[in-house]
Amino acid sequence: MRKAKTLNQVVENGVVAVIRGKSKEQGLGICKASVAGDLKSLEVAYTTPKASEIIAELKDFYVDDPTVVVGAGTVLDAVTARLAIESGADFIVSPAFDAEVAVMCNLYQIPYMPGCMTITEITTALKSGVDIIKVFPGDIVGSRFIKDVKGPLPYVNLMPTGGVNLDNMAEWFANGVISVGIGSDLTRGLTGDNFEVVTQNAQAYMAKLREIRGE
Repeated sequence: MRKAKTLNQVVENGVVAVIRGKSKEQGLGICKASVAGDLKSLEVAYTTPKASEIIAELKDFYVDDPTVVVGAGTVLDAVTARLAIESGADFIVSPAFDAEVAVMCNLYQIPYMPGCMTITEITTALKSGVDIIKVFPGDIVGSRFIKDVKGPLPYVNLMPTGGVNLDNMAEWFANGVISVGIGSDLTRGLTGDNFEVVTQNAQAYMAKLREIRGE
């Protein structure tokens, strides 16, 4: 049941914030600023110092808000996946598919979103129970790739990360993605601890999402 709720919330939220902080404090600051801007799907990359602690603290901080989902990103192996899951991660994201990570996530009923950029990689991931495919790097394959994949695989759930911005976001959704991942553009203008710019960027993305959805 938890897995289904997480997947539904990721789709409902529509945008995933990919968080890469230079420190634990910056990582937490970016995450909280994103939520303040109504961007409530958070992917804490394990390139961020003390990522497990960030995940645990966020889960505790937002315990009363079920619309906030906190995942772990840049998970390269099953050991890291287990650490993230024990810290409370709602979902696991990796830059490439890893069969052992898939097994770990299936065991604990945690959604796994591996990066794929070919039909072969996508079908391999689907056979291992993956529910959402992270199309990565998005700026390399382009939004047309989504439409081409949905031809032979109309049921596949795709989420691009890399190269998504306010100018092309509508095009990605028009081609059939269920959500998009936003990384460096979310922290555009961030210097020091002026996290209000992150909130403003998050608000802009969520406003664009509502426009795309006709809300």
